[in-house]
Amino acid sequence: MEERLNDLRAQFFEDAKSVADTDALTALRDKYLGRKSGLIAAEKKRVGSLAPQARAEFGRLVNELGDEVESEIARIKEHLAEAAASSALERERIDVTLPGTRPRRGHLHPITLLRQRIEDVFVSMGYSVEDGPEIETSFYNFDALNIPPGHPARDSADTFYVSKDLALRSQTSNVQIHSMQRRQPPLRVIAPGRVFRRDTPDPTHNPMFFQVEGLNVDRNITLADLKGTLQKFVEMMYGANLKTRFRPSYFPFVEPGAEVDFSCYVCDGTGCRVCKGSGWIELGGSGMVHPNVLLSVGIDPEEFSGFAFGLGIDRMAALMYGIDDIRLLYENDVRFLEQFA
Repeated sequence: MEERLNDLRAQFFEDAKSVADTDALTALRDKYLGRKSGLIAAEKKRVGSLAPQARAEFGRLVNELGDEVESEIARIKEHLAEAAASSALERERIDVTLPGTRPRRGHLHPITLLRQRIEDVFVSMGYSVEDGPEIETSFYNFDALNIPPGHPARDSADTFYVSKDLALRSQTSNVQIHSMQRRQPPLRVIAPGRVFRRDTPDPTHNPMFFQVEGLNVDRNITLADLKGTLQKFVEMMYGANLKTRFRPSYFPFVEPGAEVDFSCYVCDGTGCRVCKGSGWIELGGSGMVHPNVLLSVGIDPEEFSGFAFGLGIDRMAALMYGIDDIRLLYENDVRFLEQFA
């Protein structure tokens, strides 16, 4: 009987050598210590068939074998746990002496940077920043701005219509109408934002672009105030030695109207690639607010007058940053945008 148990012990230790993971260890435990089909349990069942004088000794030997098997299985389990932990530590090991990977930091878009700079300049001159809807009725987008039915600007070839009476705003001038309806003069506001026109994309045009509208309404406002304001703006944006000039032009919502240029900040007016050899750079349109615009919002043009101007932020960004194609500003190419970090 003792020899039988020795053979079983030898068989167990031989099987234990091939255990490499917890699944194999569970199978080994079931094979030898299982209550119903385990080999040691089977030996315990034989006790009843032995002679009375042999039962005690055999039972003792079987229990010792069971304890030995239990102990070895516990040792193997601990060894497997230590090996798994060591493997995980090695796999997840971090060399703290290596330089870390610095996360890439985002930054503002060049148009946003320029827009904030423009806002800072005008706020320092006493202007407030206003915003308005990008989808407008014909009244705010055209009628109140003295753009009558049949005007080419109202044609669907130039304007994005949402419905018969709603369109994507074609200028931020709509904000001046909202502002004058909400507030009585005197008022000074600028309205930066997106505008939309049916333009074919090319290096100098885009169907969506950014513009800033300016408005100043008060008693005794004159063209000299407009000229002084834009001159000061140019100086604060580009340099104290720059000059401005006004060229007569027509815009339905101002009378008289003028295109505004400023002397090239690169060549000081002598002519270069930026100003295309002319010495001047176009800034935008401007003029004295048309009396019909004041009447449309209930302001008496006999008592109040005002000036307005519209500047293209995209064009200013292209000039300031040396960009020869404004479409680059909208393509979200990280290689281009990261230059402005």
